[in-house]
Amino acid sequence: MLHLGPVLGALSFAVARRRYARVYTRLHDALDPEIHLREAAAWLARAQDDGADDGVAYGTPFGKSFLPSYPETTGYIIPTFLRLARVWNDGSFRDRAARMGDWEIAIQMPCGAVMGGMATDEPSPAVFNTGQVLQGWAALATETGDPRYVAAGRRAAEWLVGIQEPDGSWRAGNSRFANPNATLYNTMTAWGLYALGEAAGEERYRRAALRNAAYARSRQAANGWFPDCCLSDPAQPLLHTVAYAMQGLLELGLLSGDYDLIAAARRTADALITVLGPDGFLPSRVRPDFSGAVTWSCLTGSAQTSIVLSKLAAYTGESRYRDAARLINRFLMARHDVTAADPAIRGGLAGSWPVHADYGPLMVLNWATKFLIDALLEEREGA
Repeated sequence: MLHLGPVLGALSFAVARRRYARVYTRLHDALDPEIHLREAAAWLARAQDDGADDGVAYGTPFGKSFLPSYPETTGYIIPTFLRLARVWNDGSFRDRAARMGDWEIAIQMPCGAVMGGMATDEPSPAVFNTGQVLQGWAALATETGDPRYVAAGRRAAEWLVGIQEPDGSWRAGNSRFANPNATLYNTMTAWGLYALGEAAGEERYRRAALRNAAYARSRQAANGWFPDCCLSDPAQPLLHTVAYAMQGLLELGLLSGDYDLIAAARRTADALITVLGPDGFLPSRVRPDFSGAVTWSCLTGSAQTSIVLSKLAAYTGESRYRDAARLINRFLMARHDVTAADPAIRGGLAGSWPVHADYGPLMVLNWATKFLIDALLEEREGA
């Protein structure tokens, strides 16, 4: 019997690619970081305002409107908005961040976890998502002193600590939307847990976070590669998830003063610099020797890598990290649409380049846009 589902799906995508790919494919040379920062922040604000709640929309498929709010990434957009409030002396971003944090409290699951998927999905607990919202609650607790954020964070942290394995990993409670056996990128969860430990003055949370970091470091190869670290294909993981693992280790190292964690992140960063193209291109999937497995770019992963490189430049004083971050940021800005007439597109960063490639195809994504802002701010502060 002929199954038409995959065939029809492929035809539908081909039609969409032909119709919408031109929406977001023009390279440009408008490389003023301030323009890109302003447009990206404005897109995130529109993504928050569009829905019926105070979360930030998952993204926008080309030619369509904003999708429902995404609890996971709304959580780590909070620190970005608090940072913009300080950089631009604009209290509206602080207000937006507080509304996001309050919304996260309102939808927190009874067990303390944060749900996987979009706000319209049937709630199911997710370790990674919980860690990302902890980043937001910890930042708000520090910024505002409001005890509600610490209280919500404690409930989430207790859930994480309660299901953590003795070796520091999380095998239970991982999102049903991802590969549950390839989550070494949960170092980003550990970063959120450590940050909440700092905000709440709870050493137990900090120790649990560092146990996870030690576990991840023990699995890292000598050349910096991480096994079991991908949403879909651990044999050639996405730069997005590799960068998550790297960033989580770096942030934990900087917070705790653990040089070994910083060195682990640095090994991965050094390997990625070796495959960085002269135009700032990084392959979106890498093999265990860090050779590129594909010829397209995951813009999200590139922005994340830029953030890590800028932070390493600040930590080490080595200009090669700063130069590599600047190169990646030029690649990103040249592919960041800041002139589209459609407000659901203008200022948002696409998932992939070319835009029809496999990560978030034919879409702009809220987390890609958030990481672009972070990358440009890190470069600005390190200049």
